[in-house]
Amino acid sequence: MSDETLVVVENPYHTARLKPARKGKKGPKLLAVVHQSGCTGCEVCIQGCPVDSIELVAGPDSSNPEFRQTVEIDLARCIGCQNCSQDCPWETITMYQHDDAFIAWGNETLKSELYVSEENLEELNKQYGVSLDAPAAQSEEESA
Repeated sequence: MSDETLVVVENPYHTARLKPARKGKKGPKLLAVVHQSGCTGCEVCIQGCPVDSIELVAGPDSSNPEFRQTVEIDLARCIGCQNCSQDCPWETITMYQHDDAFIAWGNETLKSELYVSEENLEELNKQYGVSLDAPAAQSEEESA
């Protein structure tokens, strides 16, 4: 058994990060998670979301042309209103207790663009020319 755990972080380059932050001091008691294996990408849930926390994602399997898109809920923006789970005609959105939602997200998400592994974040940082290393100290001759 491996002790390595995949750590997933918010993708700072996704356009959803340009939206206003969720309001409120406390996080919601419930969060919505899409079971992407059953999602058809019909977009009904997107229309009912009052905080615009649902994003379209390309289908996880490019070899399956019938699975062209799915949706993903931005857990950082979700307010737990339950509109999406009630609106989904395929019943593929489930509300979970706040802490359980992150485990369910990991089990049910086939493809994510909102959250990426630390490894992928490093690749994105390189792609966008962002370095998290401290700047090299200038020599005394350069600074004079």
